[in-house]
Amino acid sequence: MAHARKSRSRPQSAWEDDEPTLSEEAGIRFLHFNSEWIQGAMRVARPSELVLAYTQQMMAWLLFVRPGSRDNLAILGLGAGSLLRFSMRHTRSAVDTVERNPAVTAMCRAFFRLPAQERSVIHHADALDWVADPARAGRYRALMVDVYDSHAQGPVCDTPAFYQDCYRILDEPGVMTVNLFGQHASFERNLQAIDHAFNGQFVCLPEVDEGNTVVLAFKGHVLSGSAQDLMDRAAALETATRLPARRWARSLLSQLAQTEAASGSPANGLVASQATRSHPSDGPL
Repeated sequence: MAHARKSRSRPQSAWEDDEPTLSEEAGIRFLHFNSEWIQGAMRVARPSELVLAYTQQMMAWLLFVRPGSRDNLAILGLGAGSLLRFSMRHTRSAVDTVERNPAVTAMCRAFFRLPAQERSVIHHADALDWVADPARAGRYRALMVDVYDSHAQGPVCDTPAFYQDCYRILDEPGVMTVNLFGQHASFERNLQAIDHAFNGQFVCLPEVDEGNTVVLAFKGHVLSGSAQDLMDRAAALETATRLPARRWARSLLSQLAQTEAASGSPANGLVASQATRSHPSDGPL
């Protein structure tokens, strides 16, 4: 006998007031949810460019996995379509995007140049229910989580069960990136839930000017290899995409070095001191 699965979704009132609105300044088009908070941005002349620093960091998973045409990527929260446009341009993978509010999708199709390709599918669903679907277990090489409402403070999906489901739908090896607000009361709660779901395998990129902190969480042996390997991958990624990947790599290696010093054992298989010797800093993060 089939059993109905209890919905984990939020009540409709949690999102129905998130009316998408537009603004534009200096060639950059912004998406809002009926407030002054920016939910996404697109440079009109270069739509696939990642304008906001935190959206650039959301692609830092490319340091650790190389998605191919047989891989699948997932994005929770369409926003202005920035992550989707970038993923479609710089990977050959199929991309599933989850957006609960159809009005956001309609706005993006009209004003934010959503890619119209077969390998891009937008699902109008609640992210909590979508990741809980058993059929998605082990499906995604990378998962990008950026789910906010009109208040634009803490993420609207932040329960331990949610992050456990995020871990479950990742392939192995796989990487999740999550956009958090470092100064918000929900920050530590989210980190604890991610820590538990991903068995302690996570790192944080430096907080950017907007106040966002992007967390990378790992499934499988993603962090194996040397620090030199990571810096080489970062240099190649930066050349291919113009993302500040070497800054990210140095920051991550610095964190791993601190963990190694504190614990007295190698951190996640990366020899952080190697990159420190081989790659002097070329500027602050």
